[in-house]
Amino acid sequence: MARSLPRALRTVPFTLGYTLVLLGTGLYARLGDPGTVRDLLAGSSTDVSHLSQRPLLTLLVSALWAVGGLTSPYLVAFPLVLGALERRLGAVRTAGVFLLGHVLATLLTEVPVAVSVAAGHLPDSSLRRLDYGVSYGLIACAAALAGLLSPGRRWALLGGVGLALAAGILVDFDPLTGWGHAFALLLGVVSWPYVRRNTRWHGRSRRDDDASPGFAHSERASGNT
Repeated sequence: MARSLPRALRTVPFTLGYTLVLLGTGLYARLGDPGTVRDLLAGSSTDVSHLSQRPLLTLLVSALWAVGGLTSPYLVAFPLVLGALERRLGAVRTAGVFLLGHVLATLLTEVPVAVSVAAGHLPDSSLRRLDYGVSYGLIACAAALAGLLSPGRRWALLGGVGLALAAGILVDFDPLTGWGHAFALLLGVVSWPYVRRNTRWHGRSRRDDDASPGFAHSERASGNT
């Protein structure tokens, strides 16, 4: 058992490294100077203002934080979901699915805001909001993973994610984040043909076909919080 654990960790380098980064930023958010942490989070926000000035950097740094820090349930769901997906797809393709969800779901929610502000339908203050986290990428990976499971577990996973996101909306309603989560879920489903090609998972045990993430609430930090 002790020998198998390091071997298992070596099969998920992307998940392991990324989880350590999230733990590190979560620890800093807990122990660091509150003012500095506040400034860093504000600078990491994927709002229209930041995306228009430095899009690539903003998209990168926004995914270095888990909302809630060390107490975030996403720190539990993240290694479970991405680890299960990485064992099947490998590090590069798993990173690709995560980026697909993180980047496209962000753009699909923020571009309409920019257009609405330009058209005068929203105030200029809508260009600046606190929006960061890994939830879009994580949800896309969960949906992609569902496409590799047996039908019963596939729909159980998708249904569990959907119910948890609905519960999150009731707890902390934010329209943009809600739409972003819906887009991320759809993007993960759309990726099924991609993830089903040349998977390196051979189904040696059906016990490994489990990765039900505990999505308890909306992970994205929004300007309404």
